[in-house]
Amino acid sequence: MTAPSHLLDLDDSASVTAADSEGSLRSAALGGAQVRATAEAVGEGALDRIRDLRPRSIVLVTGGGRAGRAASVLTSAIGARIGVPILHLPAVPPWVGSLDVVVVAGEDAGDPRLLTAVDSALRRGAEVVIAAPDEGPLRAAGAGRAMQLPPRIRVADQHGFLRYLSAGLAVLTVLGPSRTDNLLPDLHDLADAVDAEALRGHPANEVFHNPAKSLAVRMRGRRVVLAGDGPSTSALARHGAEVLMRTAGVVVAAADLGDVVASATRFASGGSAAQAAGYDPIFHDEELDGPPPSNPVRVFVLSSAATKVATSRRIAVLTDAELVLAVEDDEEIDKGGREMAGERTEIEQLAVTAVRLEMAAAYLQLIGGS
Repeated sequence: MTAPSHLLDLDDSASVTAADSEGSLRSAALGGAQVRATAEAVGEGALDRIRDLRPRSIVLVTGGGRAGRAASVLTSAIGARIGVPILHLPAVPPWVGSLDVVVVAGEDAGDPRLLTAVDSALRRGAEVVIAAPDEGPLRAAGAGRAMQLPPRIRVADQHGFLRYLSAGLAVLTVLGPSRTDNLLPDLHDLADAVDAEALRGHPANEVFHNPAKSLAVRMRGRRVVLAGDGPSTSALARHGAEVLMRTAGVVVAAADLGDVVASATRFASGGSAAQAAGYDPIFHDEELDGPPPSNPVRVFVLSSAATKVATSRRIAVLTDAELVLAVEDDEEIDKGGREMAGERTEIEQLAVTAVRLEMAAAYLQLIGGS
């Protein structure tokens, strides 16, 4: 078996597959399967109780990690544009009642915060959807009274983002199309778009034609900053930073693009490339030679088709920055003949970008992140 190393040739698909002893690539590629599993649960009637309901509000209560990131992305992307208030809160507020829908999501079926949320919402007569493992105390708390969307596809913890995103989309979709005003993708279409990105990131595809491999190569040996050009992409940047840390052990900063632009002049303070060429840690004297050099900063700006032109102008002041878009080639079309960059909803673009970041993290783990 080929050991994970920066010497690994990413264009050697057999070696890449053999080196992935932890199954990170396969796990990252199962995002579409997670979305499709949620769609199947909806088709089987898991959410029929709230179909075409007209709730006063939708409250998302989540644990930490992926569930919280997905809720932040969902509310940021469409919260202000749908016909019902959608709130992401740390607990069930006291005003929740029989007119509201509460979605409780998380990875830990024994999380006291989730248990309290389920109990509080049910006691107040709210409709409750639980997107969490159907086991332990949480299962007992909602037994017979709450609707369940448990995970059906086993993936690594850091790759559960799309499961929670699709659960939130499923709830919004069954409430009625008039409420979402065509802002939400069909879950099966979303699964197809995510699967298409996973195929582009397959180990058999060379770096030049593989956006995930290319992203990993461009991140290696750099201090990486993931920046979002808006609320939804900033929330996704935080997920990307978390995945890179958990998968590849890379410490990545996540920030709003405005903060990154304001800090542009400070990125070079860690030392120049010229200093690095002659740097020897044994003989280096900080008083005489200045601070030791550090890896240069590269900023990856998460953007969408609607904002890429304006964002391209904003990042012109950065010395080393590039856009990360759901579709890099505007002329690429999907199987249905749509122009992917122009026709995909914002949620679809965010989901595709999430898969690319997760697969890039897996490749970065194989070639060594630092």
